[in-house]
Amino acid sequence: MRVAFVHDHLIQNGGAERVLATLQAMWPDAPTFTLAYDKRHMNAEFGHRDIRTSFLQHFPGGLSKLRWFLPFMPTATERYDLSAFDVVISSCSAFAKGVITTDHTVHICYCHTPTRYLWSDSLSYVDELKAPGFVKHLLPFMFTWLRTWDKLAADRVDHFVANSEAVKQRITKYYRRDSTVIYPPVTVDKFQISDAPKKYFLIGGRLVAYKRFDIVVEAFTKLGLPLKIFGSGPAESTLRKVAGPNIEFLGRVSDDERVKLFEDAIAFLHPHEEDFGITAVESMAAGRPVIAFRRGGALETVIDGVTGQLFDEQSWEELADVVLRFDHTKFNPTIIREHALKFSDTVFRQAFSTFVNQKWSAHKQEKLGLL
Repeated sequence: MRVAFVHDHLIQNGGAERVLATLQAMWPDAPTFTLAYDKRHMNAEFGHRDIRTSFLQHFPGGLSKLRWFLPFMPTATERYDLSAFDVVISSCSAFAKGVITTDHTVHICYCHTPTRYLWSDSLSYVDELKAPGFVKHLLPFMFTWLRTWDKLAADRVDHFVANSEAVKQRITKYYRRDSTVIYPPVTVDKFQISDAPKKYFLIGGRLVAYKRFDIVVEAFTKLGLPLKIFGSGPAESTLRKVAGPNIEFLGRVSDDERVKLFEDAIAFLHPHEEDFGITAVESMAAGRPVIAFRRGGALETVIDGVTGQLFDEQSWEELADVVLRFDHTKFNPTIIREHALKFSDTVFRQAFSTFVNQKWSAHKQEKLGLL
């Protein structure tokens, strides 16, 4: 079985890239097709893999200007030559599902979410985008065209896999397609329960607007409680300007530092609607409870009152009230960690490998029946 991967782009590390790395470990000889690849930031994770980029890799302006080439991305995706492969697995939250495959190929899309800025978050994306006014006025017209392409791209997929029930519902709503839920892999074995004193709250990931770091920073600035933030992103400079002295920005941290941060935290904060939420599961793998917004993937990963606490209103006032009343000693670290093991790397590998083999076997049988 000849396998190939298609990933939107490899220019930043996040949950989707961790899923891709696991898939590559499962099929180590499979090449990965992607719009662009930032060797400087991504080589440590992906430099030993066969990475094949689109013509956008060589466009002027560098990878930092990739989003300005949005109108070219559908064509760049469609130009991948995948004719030599039996199974194509797209890891997708935007364009990767739009590849064109031959009739002998099975295309399985592991969907992190239907394209956010085209569907569920289109209005907020334009409002929050830092761009000249004329660009903001033109984007809605471009998005109308891209939605048509995105729906046609979804029609090309043979089988959808959703990374959560929340994403499954979106796939049904926007693409009118059924999907199978297989939760993404979390390397829970890296984390252990620590007896160290818990002196700070923790939040981290890509510092972008939709993840609502803003309400966390505002709440903790007013409360004066210790907060550590790991990660970087476009929202960092704005957050630093309004953060109080009790808030520590750590930037990018190593894997070992990340593990230690989770293990020694009072609780991990998850204030936004996430498709799944790998960081929340990592916190639970370390036996630490999660304070999460009651929407999206958190409804599937956090058990209210057992592995964390859910809150209903996405505001700094609501979050501050929850934090003030939060007592981490009421949560059992062993029970929390046991729950996290359900989302392990091993569970994912077994479920996804079985799914792929079943679909490929059924496809071969169907083709033999047509001969």
